[in-house]
Amino acid sequence: MDQTEQQEEDYGYKLFPERNLGKFQKGSIAESLFTFNHKCQVMLQFAIETSPYAKLLLGAMKSSGCAVYKDRHFSCEDCDGTVSGGFDATSSQIVLCQNNIHQQSHMNRVVTHELIHAFDHCRAHVDWFNNFKHLACSEIRAANLSGDCSFNNEVSRFNFGLKKHHQECVRGRALRSILAVRKVSREEAEKVVDEVFNTCFNDHAPFGRIPHDKKDAKFAYRDFENRDRYYANL
Repeated sequence: MDQTEQQEEDYGYKLFPERNLGKFQKGSIAESLFTFNHKCQVMLQFAIETSPYAKLLLGAMKSSGCAVYKDRHFSCEDCDGTVSGGFDATSSQIVLCQNNIHQQSHMNRVVTHELIHAFDHCRAHVDWFNNFKHLACSEIRAANLSGDCSFNNEVSRFNFGLKKHHQECVRGRALRSILAVRKVSREEAEKVVDEVFNTCFNDHAPFGRIPHDKKDAKFAYRDFENRDRYYANL
């Protein structure tokens, strides 16, 4: 990428117009009760209290010294119609697209997906803006571990039945995410994804396994909660 392209790179901020303004415009409490923002806040609270995916990630981040606070680290905003959420590394904040998330199951997946980016940001010191491989790795992990490519979700998209379909779904969703936030060719993005795919696809932290559905996520959360139990009497 040459210097001119670097200057023109907006790292996907064009997809989040409120964030691109450099300020957050909040309405009155009375107004918010009848807007997407209020619904978004309610669904977010439900997700972090009930989703085993989110609960495990929040617990893992707290254990790593990166505790997440709802009012500080999440922001419900209006976004471009093509995205549901994003992780802003400059502010360590998760953006939830209140105008594009209308179902609780969708909110749960978006919160989980972005929390995986936040977890990577905490544990691995990801260089989001200069190291393309770091970005690709986190996108692969987020697509793989968030439930984005679960069987039920793929069936709802009329995508199913192919050999190694889960891997192809992860690869495709990671590629689309990269192309949405970086000004690179598809060929360049595919090359980077291929280079890091096996390593990052097999990195299941903090789940310890690929949580293919809510049941898997519950087992992973149970194991996480009991991780220190066997050492208590040493």
